[in-house]
Amino acid sequence: MDWLVEFYNYNIVFNYIDIFAKGILNTVWISVVCLSLSIFFGIFLALMRMSKVGIVWRTAAAYIQFIRATPLLVQIYIVYYGLPTLIGNFFNEFQTGVIALTIHTTPFMAEIIRAGIQSVPVTQTEGAMAVGMSRAQAMYHIILPQAISKLISPLLGQSVILLKDTSLLSIIAVFELMGAGLLMFSETVSPSESYITTAICYLIIYLIMLVFSGFVQRRLGGTPAQV
Repeated sequence: MDWLVEFYNYNIVFNYIDIFAKGILNTVWISVVCLSLSIFFGIFLALMRMSKVGIVWRTAAAYIQFIRATPLLVQIYIVYYGLPTLIGNFFNEFQTGVIALTIHTTPFMAEIIRAGIQSVPVTQTEGAMAVGMSRAQAMYHIILPQAISKLISPLLGQSVILLKDTSLLSIIAVFELMGAGLLMFSETVSPSESYITTAICYLIIYLIMLVFSGFVQRRLGGTPAQV
């Protein structure tokens, strides 16, 4: 077992358990906040993308294509250095990271939601309007509930991507799981212990999300998500 301790000294890791616990909590919190915001704004962006007004759907399409075409790392730097220039230093690093990840994730959520909305037969909208609903009421009461029920699997898949993307926030001094690994490495110069532990923590969160995904899909009578 000496070779194992030499490669991965768990005694060092035990000294940083509380640091990694804090990193996990921050990672999960950032993911939940960004997921909620990106779904909220993604609904509006999806509706804009489906609009028949040229300037509306073209604006939404341009935003989606820009986000898809540029790396998340570049987007984080643009938000981190650009926001203070535009509006002043109103946001700390944590808030800036949440804004950057939300901006990045919203277009992907919008496309998922748009696909879900378009999967609902148009007769559902026609039937709702036939009984006196407006198009907005039909979308809120009839279309969106059906669409969201079909989108649990891809939404959970995108949530896993979002969770892993939080690791890039360490470059702007946001303390999350990757930040915990970097802190341990800077203090101990133990790369195996630092980064393997970080990877194990991400794996644990992933497995929990996988179990949750399977539970939700079984409740909805669908196939568990392959996230």
